[in-house]
Amino acid sequence: MDLPIIYHPDYVAPLPEGHSFPMVKFRKLYQLLVDDGVAQAQQFHTPTRPPQELIELIHTPEYVSAYCEGTLDPKVQRRIGLPWSPALVNRTCVAVGGTILTAQLALSQGLACNTAGGTHHAFPSYGSGYCIFNDLAIASRVLQKQGLVQKILIVDLDVHQGDGTAFIFENDESVFTFSMHCEVNFPGTKQKSDLDVPLPVGIEDDAYLQILASYLPDLLTDVKPDLVFYDAGVDPHIGDRLGKLALTDTGLFRREMQVLTTCVSAGYPVACVIGGGYADDMNSLVWRHSLLHRAASQTYQQFRL
Repeated sequence: MDLPIIYHPDYVAPLPEGHSFPMVKFRKLYQLLVDDGVAQAQQFHTPTRPPQELIELIHTPEYVSAYCEGTLDPKVQRRIGLPWSPALVNRTCVAVGGTILTAQLALSQGLACNTAGGTHHAFPSYGSGYCIFNDLAIASRVLQKQGLVQKILIVDLDVHQGDGTAFIFENDESVFTFSMHCEVNFPGTKQKSDLDVPLPVGIEDDAYLQILASYLPDLLTDVKPDLVFYDAGVDPHIGDRLGKLALTDTGLFRREMQVLTTCVSAGYPVACVIGGGYADDMNSLVWRHSLLHRAASQTYQQFRL
């Protein structure tokens, strides 16, 4: 068996020319994984768009309907930061389906990766920071509803706090949220995760990885999750224009290996999403995102999952 990877052509939704969000990175990531031999065609799984009622396990029916129909209040739409279009609605919903499928495959195979996902700024009744529907939260609820899991650990290493996810699960003991993020960065108002680890501006590879190592093994022991969701945002990179931290490519790869081997070696299945990443050099950005899949492939083979 090979590492399951989830991708759908609709992950790339056309946006108006000049818009800052790099939708094209999703197709380029898929192509890089194929071109570099990280993944073969048979490893890719195609998600489907989930029924609206599954999205409404987390989000209010009013918000879901208004977004899907293009009738959101303009202020609410601006907070998302992306222009509305039917194509983006479909892409958003398919990406949620991708994270659900990633989680299901992780349970059966031990490890699986989405080539999208990590929209952790979405709240039940509104979107924020390029995030429309919270795929991590929805997938958590779907798997719980299906009776596949009871306890979930969300490890969020995007440079920005997973505020939407923290808010959604703040009073829910069945989902433990862990966010390690830059302290002085978006969002300005932080929510309360079960464990927040704010980091100083400019932290480098070794210090970052030592802090992570001081928390993750104990978290696994204490939480004993049926499934780990890993949000592997690459915006802690020194070259990220929204990050403010100073990890290198090597540091990111070491981080991915550290998270995956720590979880998998202890017997915990991991469902990975790529999270955020913002850079002027698209090829460099796509390479950084590919480090998750390279590390996951290596881990998958190492532990013969």
